[in-house]
Formats: sequence, structure tokens, C-alpha cells
Amino acid sequence: MSIEKSMFQYADEIGPEKIIYMHDPQTGLKGILVVDNTIRGPAIGGIRMAPDVTTDEVFRLARAMTFKNAAAEIPHGGGKGGIIGDPTAPNKYAIIRAYARAIKSITEYIPGPDMGTDERCMAIIYDEIGRACGLPRELGGIPLDEIGATGYGVACASEVACQYVQLDINGATVAIEGFGNVGKAAFRFMEEKGAKIVAVSDSKGAIYNMKGLNYEKLVKVKQATGSVKNYDDGKMIGNKELFELPVDILIPGARPDVITVENVNNVKAKLVVEAANIPATLEAERILHNRGILVVPDFIANAGGVITGAVECRHGTESEAFKVIKEKIVRNTKKVLDLSKDQGILPRTAAEKIAKERVLKAMEYRGRR
Repeated sequence: MSIEKSMFQYADEIGPEKIIYMHDPQTGLKGILVVDNTIRGPAIGGIRMAPDVTTDEVFRLARAMTFKNAAAEIPHGGGKGGIIGDPTAPNKYAIIRAYARAIKSITEYIPGPDMGTDERCMAIIYDEIGRACGLPRELGGIPLDEIGATGYGVACASEVACQYVQLDINGATVAIEGFGNVGKAAFRFMEEKGAKIVAVSDSKGAIYNMKGLNYEKLVKVKQATGSVKNYDDGKMIGNKELFELPVDILIPGARPDVITVENVNNVKAKLVVEAANIPATLEAERILHNRGILVVPDFIANAGGVITGAVECRHGTESEAFKVIKEKIVRNTKKVLDLSKDQGILPRTAAEKIAKERVLKAMEYRGRR
């Protein structure tokens, strides 16, 4: 496929405004940046580092950020960065610095952390270009990973959604894909609401105990052995099996497209709350909807991180961030699920309708339509 075709195949009434490719021979950097839409303000979106990152994935994530920021009613547009590489590479931070230099002139994009990057990466980027969110406390940031902003929002969305499937979150069984920053925080905050987390996974495997898992012990096992699968009080299962467990709530919280037409009919949960970005294909979400399984879309459920980033950008506080996350995610989850129920449409369709209307109205106000 030619570069020209790969760029313009995504063009529609919203964006993207820019797709940029970059390469640095010295560090081996191969990077992608998609600035989707900046009509509501500078684009905020994380930088994802993984060996299999593609333009298609980065665009889909950038569009999700456009909708996420619009749905959360924060004054930012959507963008996303991608680095094709191993996040455990010995020269990772040199690659991050090279990426920062490559995007320095794209002032309408504010980077943040995502899969494979963290607050240290954001500190390096900030040092190079003077803009980033998710910074360490020492640089005046609100560290998203440390406070668990995204996981907190997922728990708030889950509590609201439980009401729509006649499920009491207190005592509900939960399976969480991913035990990184989002998955760990979702575990903690769901447990605080009374839920029982019975399965978790990471890239190396998964563990299941129908009686419940111990958070502190899991953290220690992960740190000591490198994987939650080595937790000694449960059954080791494959990552794919986690999606098929007989639980009340399923939280995909790591990779994209893990729920597809190939495994969707094996999902047994009553409620799927998308903590990861684009964890299910549209067709899979449609099948879940037709089966009566409620799905809270990613850019509604996992907006806690970008909401915190917006609070950080205006020099707000950590306590303020938690307050705003709860207020916005509770309100937006209700609004989306009510619209979905009233009009008989997919929750994602309802969420995109709300967000798209806000983006297009802003474009009209600014003479872009």
C-alpha cells in the first residue's frame, strides 16, 4: 500500500488532520503520530510503544481520543502516538527522546503515557519539547499510573452500569485482562466497591480462583516472578480462557481487539466494561449487544486518565482530578446507556453520536463546516 493511500483512507468529516511518520537511524526509532482533530483544543493522547503498532491502530486510538475528550467535555482534541519497538529495549529512553525531538514542532499535540510508556518517558518528552501530561510529581504532574486514574474511572462506570443489568456490584465476580497500571488500579477500586476479583492476566499468563484473589499478594508475585500466573492460590489458565470465564463483569484492560467474532460467543459475563482502548471489534460488540450483554465503550469507561491529564494541564490537584473523574464518568455512562436503551442502539453508537455531535458543532462554530 502506498503512503498516499494509507494516509487518506482514513479521511472523513472529522479528520485526521495529520499523519506523520518518523525514523531515526541512530536509535532505530520508527514512529507514527496521528493528530485527528484539534477543533476543541490541543490534542491529548498517549504514546503507545509495542513491536506490532500499526498506522491503523494509532488512527483508531486517535479517533477514540477525539470522541473521549468530547464526551468528557474537556477542551482538547484527539491524537495518538505510536512507537514500533520493544518497551523493554535497553535503549528505550534514547528512542523516547528521539521521538520527542521528532514531534517538537507539532505544538497542537500534547503527549501522555500509554501502553509501554510511563511518567519517566513523559519527563523525557517534557524535557525535550516542554509539553506532556502524566508527569512525575517532581515536575508538577499528577502521575496517572500512581494514583490509578483510569482504573478509578472504570470502577465508577462499572458501578453505574451494574444498575442497567440488575447486578449488585457488591459481591459481583470480576475478571480483569491485564495487570499493568490500568488493571491493577481497576482491581483496587472495584474491590473497594465490594466486587470480588476472581481472575487476572498479564502477557505471560492468567490466574483464576473463584473464591477471589488477594491484591497485595498478586503484586508481590508479579514483582518477584514477572507474572501473575505464578500466584500459588488458584488455577493457571490461558489468556484466552479469561474471556470465557463465568463471571458477572469482564474488564478487558490491555490490548486492542481481544474480543472478536471468533471468541465473542464464549463470553459469559453480564457486563463488559472496556478499560483498554478498542479491546473489541465493532462486530463483536454488536453480537454482545444482541446476546443481551451490556458493553460500556472504552472512551466512556476509561476516560479517567485523559480527564486527569486535562486537570494537570491547568495545574489542578489530585483530589480535584478524582472529583472530576467521578462526576463526568458517572454522568456520561448514564447518558450513553439511557440513549442506547431508549433508541435500541449499541452503547458505542450512542456514545459516538453524543461525542460526534459535540465535535461537529464545535467545527461549525469555528467555521470548519
